[in-house]
Amino acid sequence: MSIVKIAIFASGSGTNAENIIKYFYGSTLCKVELVLSNKNNAFVLERAKKLGVDTFVFSVNQLNEFTLVDELLEARRIDFIVLAGFLLKIPQRILEKYPSRIINIHPALLPSYGGKGMYGMKVHQAVIEAGEPESGITIHLVDENYDNGKVLFQARCSISNGDTAEDLANKIHLLEQAHFPRVIEEYITTC
Repeated sequence: MSIVKIAIFASGSGTNAENIIKYFYGSTLCKVELVLSNKNNAFVLERAKKLGVDTFVFSVNQLNEFTLVDELLEARRIDFIVLAGFLLKIPQRILEKYPSRIINIHPALLPSYGGKGMYGMKVHQAVIEAGEPESGITIHLVDENYDNGKVLFQARCSISNGDTAEDLANKIHLLEQAHFPRVIEEYITTC
């Protein structure tokens, strides 16, 4: 069996992308082949380059209106796509090329606190303001709607009285680091 090639799409600092790259480094099962971003100044690009992973930057228009991204994924023989802090919606044509092979992580317990515009600190602030006793992460497949695909895994953390959105973000980050790469591997190896 040939090694499964993963492309990571990310828009931000890239801590989850870095964790995934390191997790699969030297693996005989999976390899992060490429990191793509819609922001040319996203720190994820620097993290990937330092770890020896090729990067590619594209515009929103290139993602939505042209097949440049599709052609790159095909040329690199990408098997799975992982969204790690990627804020754009995946076009229908890419969803159709990768059915049940695009994985995302969301920093809340879906279906709550998901959807368009709910990302990063916005999610944590909403959870804190609502007085929720707990939050967590949801790792799920991507479909045509934001934060809507089949749930693969959830992990929870409690919220203490006086926790700020920043405190919650730190708890969520620990869950992401502990679980995201492992769940990706488990899903890919059972497909």
